[in-house]
Amino acid sequence: MKVVIRKAKPEEHEILTQISFAAKKYWNYPQEYFDVWKDELTISEDYVKDNTVFVAEADGEPTAYYSIVEVKEEFMEGSTKVEKGFWLEHMFVRPQFIGKGIGRAMYGHMKEHCRAMGIDRVRIFADPYAKGFYERMGAQYIEERPSSIEGRTVSLYLELM
Repeated sequence: MKVVIRKAKPEEHEILTQISFAAKKYWNYPQEYFDVWKDELTISEDYVKDNTVFVAEADGEPTAYYSIVEVKEEFMEGSTKVEKGFWLEHMFVRPQFIGKGIGRAMYGHMKEHCRAMGIDRVRIFADPYAKGFYERMGAQYIEERPSSIEGRTVSLYLELM
């Protein structure tokens, strides 16, 4: 399987949205969670135009993507503080490609891209099922923070480039 990582095109927003939902559904979350996550997991053309978004293709088929966003001013999202700086906002892999090295390749690409852009650190809110992945990649665990789902937390990680 040949994997190529390239800049996403705005017209690919629907396939990126499909990847987001498929990756989250892999973990058998209840439908109510998807009602809360609908906007968060939906990728628009403007999102792709306005942020750093890369697609991983396996044998020519989009199978995964990641995005880096810059938060210019600290803000509160519900009861969670979102610090100023760069964030790995999305990293999703189609379920049939999980465990095949695509996530690792994208993470390495993200680090190289950030270094090339002069970004020295990236924060990550990790889904509970993704914690092991980020730890294997070497990200530093900081703390648990409240999720957009009541009674649930997400892990905050820091990756130094």
